[in-house]
Amino acid sequence: MEIEAQVRRVLDAESLLGEGVLWDPVREIVWFVDIKRHRLWHYDPDTRSNSYAEAPEQIGWAIPAEGGKLLCGLKDGLYTFDPEEKAFTRLMSVPGEPAGNRLNDACTDPWGRVWFGSMDDSENAASGRFYVFDRGEIRPSGPSGIAITNGPCVNASGTKIYFTDTTAQQIMVADLSREGVGEARPFVDTGALFPDAYPDGPVVDSEDHVWTGLYLGSKVARFSPTGELVATIAMPARDITKMAFGGADLRTGYVTTATKNMEAHDMEDYPMAGGLLAFEAPVKGFAQPLAKLG
Repeated sequence: MEIEAQVRRVLDAESLLGEGVLWDPVREIVWFVDIKRHRLWHYDPDTRSNSYAEAPEQIGWAIPAEGGKLLCGLKDGLYTFDPEEKAFTRLMSVPGEPAGNRLNDACTDPWGRVWFGSMDDSENAASGRFYVFDRGEIRPSGPSGIAITNGPCVNASGTKIYFTDTTAQQIMVADLSREGVGEARPFVDTGALFPDAYPDGPVVDSEDHVWTGLYLGSKVARFSPTGELVATIAMPARDITKMAFGGADLRTGYVTTATKNMEAHDMEDYPMAGGLLAFEAPVKGFAQPLAKLG
């Protein structure tokens, strides 16, 4: 069940809350964010070049969109980001969101819709819920009443969508189609498997298996389409937030990490914490569709 992998740190980003990692198949680079430092990072695995842009607010995610821009989820709503100008432009707010909430994680589906979650910035109140951005319109869609949302993630065929309730240590699944999303149902109770860890950002691989980072767990875990734990890979960091498949063959696992809840002695135990990690995965991922802005 435990897979041996040579995990390396490819970028010492010193992230407080690294998140939202994904592969940009057009530019062939990795994007990820540091929510608490308001940073949108890029990393080029061929040249190892990297840099970050300063976001105007806490930034939860950035997804490549049609037309060359990125669609980003910030604390106060959706923005576009122009990589050439390194400029953020506010697009719209999320209707009905409490002032103490922020946006946290997101994905696209085969139709270019963007699914994302909100959460209480203090991580206490169950004020978070899931939404879909569909060509210029935002509407609630998916579970609600959650303190810390993560995901969603969608499988390659667009038939399943997975939602994470991190505090409750639950991953849920719902049927998905172009017409909409079905009722969410239990997929994995990660608390029964990893009592001291919390499921964070999920991603689906090319075999319809679900991977999740384990916050406080120092691992990524892989689950079958029916919810059985089939593999774990140990990480040289404690707080694992998100994984994505990238590289030319979509077989490199990229992993973001966090340090915001770590003390000095924790950093001594996990000196790679806060960095962008990478390893050769035992299975491929698939290219995430571009977001449609309109």
